[in-house]
Amino acid sequence: MVPSNESPGTPTQGQQPAPPRRGVAKLATWALIVLGVGMLGGWLLGRNASTAGSAFPSLTGTDQDALQVKVIEKFRPSVVQINVTTQDGQGSLGSGTIIDSRGYIVTNEHVVAGATNLQVELFDGTKVPAQLTGLSTLDDLAVVKITPPAHMAVAKLGDSSQLQVGQTVLAIGSPLGVTQTVTSGIVSALGRNVPGGEGRVIFNSIQMDAAINPGNSGGALVDLQGDLVGIPTLTIVNPSFNAPASGLGFSIPANRASFIVPQLIRSGKVTDVGLADLGLEGTTIDATTAAQLRLPVTQGVLVVSVNANGPAARAGLRAGDVIVRLNNTAVTDNAGLLDNVLNKSPGEQVTLQVYRGSRPSTVNVTLGKLNIS
Repeated sequence: MVPSNESPGTPTQGQQPAPPRRGVAKLATWALIVLGVGMLGGWLLGRNASTAGSAFPSLTGTDQDALQVKVIEKFRPSVVQINVTTQDGQGSLGSGTIIDSRGYIVTNEHVVAGATNLQVELFDGTKVPAQLTGLSTLDDLAVVKITPPAHMAVAKLGDSSQLQVGQTVLAIGSPLGVTQTVTSGIVSALGRNVPGGEGRVIFNSIQMDAAINPGNSGGALVDLQGDLVGIPTLTIVNPSFNAPASGLGFSIPANRASFIVPQLIRSGKVTDVGLADLGLEGTTIDATTAAQLRLPVTQGVLVVSVNANGPAARAGLRAGDVIVRLNNTAVTDNAGLLDNVLNKSPGEQVTLQVYRGSRPSTVNVTLGKLNIS
């Protein structure tokens, strides 16, 4: 067993890539006031999938045990342990999933950040050297590559948008260096944008109660069809005990990975984050602010500035406007507004209810694309 130096609540330490730029930092800042989280320390070409991705029929009742056994037997060979050595000689480990027959493995950025040497331990215990292909700090995703061994298993990518709360999922990885460990649970919630610390955010995350521990990071979240549907990444830290809270884990959805990973393979970096943007800066309104500024409402978002030629500016919004609703959702604070926008797509049209002075109005805004430069 290789002990992990990843402690609960702490990302893998080491030389970090360049810090997130302004657009990225803005995304991470709001979330830190919502959840205290800690790091713990999986996509791709369906045409290259092989033995690990066989589909399975849906079964119920006592047959589910047999189904789980079959899924695990087929999928586990595609899950690997990643051993990391950093510049200062420190060692750590995480997990990864082989996602392409060319030897590409997806994992978390915080698993491999600062690595000077990477080694992959395959299902059969064979250890092979690996090279970093690319990473994205924002999404906490990275790709490493090995020379494909004979008869290498490759995971099949699932459609994470089809997941439902209550659905059974399996987490496979190397918690605390205990390789090929499988835990099971259910999907607890969907669609949360969860901060990961140091500029990282899990967009549209999968919350699950399958046990995950340091070393599970970058491994596989698998459904009972035998498909890779997520990448276990972090768990909530209980602030009362400064320890991971039981049953509160989050995974990067496979659909997000399928958007980011091809960019990492192609160019080693992300050039298109695929996230929507209103093109404005806002601040939360409370009763005190409303009284001081003589605003007509006591909750909402006060527009502080709009980006020149951005979506908000093109729709006619300007500083001093107050946003109180986006589509059918009340806007109570700036974090909620940003969260709502991030769950939409660039080019999508939204309707804002806005006050300018005491006069209400409705404004249609076509969302732009978030620029992280």
